[in-house]
Amino acid sequence: MGNIMLIYSFCTLLDNTAVLLTPSIATQCGFSMKHDQFGNALIYISLQNCFSQNVVTRLKFSIFIQSELHQVVETCQYNAWASREVICDYNYMEVVVILYLTFGFSTTVVFFTPEGEKPMSVADAQRRGYGIRNTPTRLVLRSPMMAPETYMQQVSGVPMRVFKTSTIFEKKWLATQVDAAAACPIQEGKDTLGPTCFMDPMISSGQFKLLEVHFGINGQRLNPLELQARGYSVALNDFYVITELPIGGVGGYYKSHIQDDKYYVSYMIEPMLELLWTEDATNEQTRYKVLFHIATHLVPQPLELIDKTVPGEMTFKMVLGHFAVDVALINITFPAEVLSMADCSVRGFNILEHMSPNSSMKVFTLEVPFSDPAVLKQAGDGVTIFSLHLTFGLMLMDELEFFSYNAHLEAVVQNIVPPSVSGGCDKENFYVLVKYGSRGYNFQTLVGKRLMTPSLAQHYDYMENGTHFSFVVPFSSPDVAVEAIQSSFIKGRLDVILNNPETNSEIQEFSVACNFLSTLTECFPNGTMTALALKLESVPSLNPSKLTLEDPSCGPVFSNDRYAFFVFTVNSCGTKRKFMSNAMLYENEISLPDEDLAKKDPNSKEPEYDLKVSCVYDIDTNQAVAFNTRPRRSEPYAENSKGQLQVVMRLAMDESYSKFQSTEDYPIAKYLQQPLYFEVELLKSTNPLVSLELENCWATKGERTSQPRWNLIINGCPNPVDPYQVVFHPVWADARVRYPSHFKRFEVKMFAFLLDLNLVLQIFVHCDVVICDAKNPLGGVCGKQCSKTKEMIRGEFEIEVQLGGGRGMLYYCALSSLDCINLNLLLFCWQVKNVTFLRSWILNMYQLDQYA
Repeated sequence: MGNIMLIYSFCTLLDNTAVLLTPSIATQCGFSMKHDQFGNALIYISLQNCFSQNVVTRLKFSIFIQSELHQVVETCQYNAWASREVICDYNYMEVVVILYLTFGFSTTVVFFTPEGEKPMSVADAQRRGYGIRNTPTRLVLRSPMMAPETYMQQVSGVPMRVFKTSTIFEKKWLATQVDAAAACPIQEGKDTLGPTCFMDPMISSGQFKLLEVHFGINGQRLNPLELQARGYSVALNDFYVITELPIGGVGGYYKSHIQDDKYYVSYMIEPMLELLWTEDATNEQTRYKVLFHIATHLVPQPLELIDKTVPGEMTFKMVLGHFAVDVALINITFPAEVLSMADCSVRGFNILEHMSPNSSMKVFTLEVPFSDPAVLKQAGDGVTIFSLHLTFGLMLMDELEFFSYNAHLEAVVQNIVPPSVSGGCDKENFYVLVKYGSRGYNFQTLVGKRLMTPSLAQHYDYMENGTHFSFVVPFSSPDVAVEAIQSSFIKGRLDVILNNPETNSEIQEFSVACNFLSTLTECFPNGTMTALALKLESVPSLNPSKLTLEDPSCGPVFSNDRYAFFVFTVNSCGTKRKFMSNAMLYENEISLPDEDLAKKDPNSKEPEYDLKVSCVYDIDTNQAVAFNTRPRRSEPYAENSKGQLQVVMRLAMDESYSKFQSTEDYPIAKYLQQPLYFEVELLKSTNPLVSLELENCWATKGERTSQPRWNLIINGCPNPVDPYQVVFHPVWADARVRYPSHFKRFEVKMFAFLLDLNLVLQIFVHCDVVICDAKNPLGGVCGKQCSKTKEMIRGEFEIEVQLGGGRGMLYYCALSSLDCINLNLLLFCWQVKNVTFLRSWILNMYQLDQYA
């Protein structure tokens, strides 16, 4: 904020000459200037200033602010003149008296002081800083507030500055004297501000009548509602008016001060009091306006730095305050450098200024990242200590006075050890170890491109303790990426990624690549060759089922999305042979046929798939074989032993058996008679010569041994007394099913139990299975054939519901072969329309009264 110089240009009164307004001219001519808390200039000008016209005041002036010129033109018209107008400003007193007769021009002014009368010519009075002016209808007298001819007068304990004169007008042989007086209160700072106005020095008689009282701020009147909202009060008492203003209230502001490098504030406010009264003796009105400039005593305002740092956020956060609005933050000094506010912003510091919600004070907030060079770091026992030393450079904008505030902040952060992954491999498997780190198990694990779910973890022999977990991934797993194929080994890679589930961001990525010894081609003595073509990571769009040998008609005997398996003889499928010295070489090539290569995107950067397979047979080689025989002593037999087989039962979404219910879905809600598709699988067996058979399957309301029980499958066949018998579905080989004999699928209609006349809304299905030799079944369910299902005879009986002796609704149940159902344990109903009011039963069909 710069200094403001006012230059007023008066076009009509002074021939467009510019008059520089100095403080003495401002006092003499009725000008005053103040500043609000934001540094804005408030200019007050008396209507009876030295340059105004008589009736209409038109003022043109120019303001220079930091060498910039601003021109202002103001016009005011004021008709409500009282007989006497008194104005009290902080730098002058003014009294305007209406002249009812034409007196000519004033020649002499007599000042009345406690020491006596002081006559003075008008010219001398003006040279001493007094403003004296008269028009045909008005006499204007203006005195500096502290002029020698003014004096102090105590009125009921309140100091008043008094200005009394008598002006002599001379016109030929006639001399006329006009008295004028003004009295202005001098306000001192108090805990509660209250401009007090005493009218006593300006009342000539003891009787007066107060007509109007107005109060305002910064020269603007306030209505009663505004006064009440701001907490202002105005009291009248005999010869004076008392107002009270709360410190810190609306309309004022705090101003900053620095003494002995300590911060102080004072409260500033510019109230206005305006009165209009009339005296009974003269019936003349007096309008009295006081513009106060009130400042309280200096109050210490200790500065406080509030540390709002959260160590986990890795940023220092602080609040410094409270300041008045005239304080600016200039710079911040760190141990090695001084940064301006612009430098701090470039550096990434967040610096903001906030006004306090309940006061006119403000605070500064600052955020400094722990990673900034100004922050010092020190390692401790399992922790890191971050410290920040800084000095705030501050300035009072009005006085351009500088002061500072020193601060030191410290934060202790637990050392964060991120999760880590390590691993290796042997001839068949990848071995992976994942350590949790300091924050525990709070991440997700991706193996290849699949999330480590409980079922996948079980498949990979997952083991866990409080600090880490491990798992084993076979080389043949679909999560292993094949990078390269050589004649004697395959290079595979396993990717493990740890993700943050909240942000879905990657914490760590780990890859391990190994060479696994593998024979992709096998050569049999009968001239048969087998070849395994694996899909490479570099050819992601390859469909292995499209691969062929040299003869495009020779495709794979089996394929999936990861490999294709070929079986052919050395004299077929375009196999070429070469004669060597002691051997015969047979070669073939696995690739995409030309028609599929033509469909390939020409912009694709994937290489062509080309795998050469070969077999070498020795020729002209003699082998000596010796053997002898002896009689068999006993028939061969199998030795009993123990092992572990794992069987799982699933519930499919539909009869395609492609999607299944997950563990989290149970219990599953189904409507009565809605089909349920069950699948039972033998796990971890690669023997195609064994088969899985269902011996017994049944339903209970809980544990497998609980009652009641309803049989679904008995000795491998559907329950013959079940009106809706189990339906078996065939199993075919596909991408998921490698050995169909390891699977059994069956369909059951949804049903419910009625137990103790109540419907059991939850059922459990259990199965006993038998593992059989597919080539040599020994009997039992392994070789049993189920007879054709007979047409069931279904009877109907009527159930009558009795509700409080009255007749209710009818319910129907369909049963088959009633002699096969133990009604003491179970009443099995397939079609119940409503069971809400089912309480008592009357069974009157098939002689079942004994079970009611």
